[in-house]
Amino acid sequence: MVELLAQNNFGDTRDGGLAGPTGLVIILLLVVATIFLIRNMNARLRRLPDRFPDQRQPTDPAPVERAVVDPAPVERAVVDPTDRPSSH
Repeated sequence: MVELLAQNNFGDTRDGGLAGPTGLVIILLLVVATIFLIRNMNARLRRLPDRFPDQRQPTDPAPVERAVVDPAPVERAVVDPTDRPSSH
C-alpha cells in the first residue's frame, strides 16, 4: 500500500500520469456537491412564508427614550508637543 502511494504518477512522467483524471474527478465532485447545495437552498427558501409577521407586539411598552446629548462643545485640554517633562 505504501509503495502505491509513494509512486510518482502525477503527470511528470510519460507513462501513466494521473493528474488530469484526478483533477477531473475532483471538479466533478465539486459540481455535484454544488448542485445538491443549490437544490437544498431552493427547497428551504420555498418553505419560507411570503411575509413575516410584524416583529413588534401590540403589548410592548412604549419605546425607550434615548438620552439627549448636550449640544454644548466639550472643552479639551490643549497639549503642546514641545512641552515634554524632562527625564533627568
